[in-house]
Amino acid sequence: MGILAATSIASAFLAGCQSQPLSGEELAALDYGQRPEGYEKIVRDYLRTHLVEPDFALIEFKAGPKPLYQKDALLRDRQHGWAVCVMINDKGWRGGYEGFYPMVLYIREGKVVAANGDGLERAAGVRYAHASCRELGYEVP
Repeated sequence: MGILAATSIASAFLAGCQSQPLSGEELAALDYGQRPEGYEKIVRDYLRTHLVEPDFALIEFKAGPKPLYQKDALLRDRQHGWAVCVMINDKGWRGGYEGFYPMVLYIREGKVVAANGDGLERAAGVRYAHASCRELGYEVP
């Protein structure tokens, strides 16, 4: 089976495993907390422990923070909070920069509670980050 066919099947499987969106009342009941003061520092502190070379990573803040809800799917739980869209260019394990990729971080009570675009699920997470950045007002190139 080709890579394109396998990717299409995986995407269809993931889409079929998503839960139903929350109702208007359920959305209204979500507690996003106060708009985070110093959100850039919160994001940078979180990324310090999640990047290969945090001291040399290029981090560009593109949108947010804005309240954002994202329903759960197979690879991630439901997320909500004050979302921030960033573009990151980190050095890879081989030492060179790998190019910018999007990440959306969700902040509640002064800390990052979830992130799209990092970790083992990076391929799917980047797809979610693209969509979330768009909802926040930034179109990832």
